[in-house]
Amino acid sequence: MKAILPGTPGDTVKPVVLGEAPEPEPAAHEAVVAVEAFSVNRGETFQLDGGLDRRWAGWRPGKDVAGTVIRAAADGSGPASGTRVVAHPPAYGWAERVAVATTDLAELPDTVDAVTAAALPLAGITALRLLRTAGPLPGRRVLITGASGGVGHYVTELAAASGAAVTAVTATAERGAKLLELGAAELVTSVEDAAGPYDVVLESVGGASLPAALAKLSPGGLLVWFGQASREPVTLNFFDFFKGANQARIAHFDYTTSDAAYGQDLAALVRLVAGGRLHPEIGVIRGWARTADAIADLRGRRVRGNAVLTVG
Repeated sequence: MKAILPGTPGDTVKPVVLGEAPEPEPAAHEAVVAVEAFSVNRGETFQLDGGLDRRWAGWRPGKDVAGTVIRAAADGSGPASGTRVVAHPPAYGWAERVAVATTDLAELPDTVDAVTAAALPLAGITALRLLRTAGPLPGRRVLITGASGGVGHYVTELAAASGAAVTAVTATAERGAKLLELGAAELVTSVEDAAGPYDVVLESVGGASLPAALAKLSPGGLLVWFGQASREPVTLNFFDFFKGANQARIAHFDYTTSDAAYGQDLAALVRLVAGGRLHPEIGVIRGWARTADAIADLRGRRVRGNAVLTVG
């Protein structure tokens, strides 16, 4: 079958190539999905760069897919053949077909198309689990950095809908314009311009952004560190932290550490989209032969929201 294969690490021109890969060999609890669309995540671009471990020999990218089940799981779990689904496999999804555990997929109604669904998994699941980590939000002030990506759009809309006053930090006002439509109370282009204090800070940039955001916490506030988009190390002076807001806290977040399977969160995201309460922001839609171009746009921060590729 055809699949997107990793290129040479560090190759900025051809980080991936379209080639041939073996057909998936599903375990008993896995369904085989014919992929119609997939999205590209920044973490996958780091893996392609060689900046993150590729984790296993033969690794191929692909964590966010939407398509149709063409082979139901042998153990009888999950949807029947012919069912439209969105799925979050650990890898291998940038291909014509992929095997996915039935606990990590959700059925799609006719009202949610494959392109929209493909933008949901990693960014949407991360947003849901981030907000659960943050706790109840009605009436609270929330600051989110790096807000123009897929996670930032979902967090902003969901947090604002729950009653939070959200301040979004983006590199430019143009990249953040949609966030105001989704309910952000304020948009700034640097953490320093944010008028704290904030009850919750969701930090995804790293580098100088984290200590600057930490200084904006209110007493008893919580900073959740969930990314390092700048790829710059963080230097934190804990003496400054101790002199800051009383009883403030820092928590490191990884969406994969939850014991819950992804399927339940995917089903929740699908319900929100189908009900008109969540609006994925898709900045790029291309045929999968142009996956390398989409990766270049993500690296150059030219994509607002998600980048989705269609297969076939």
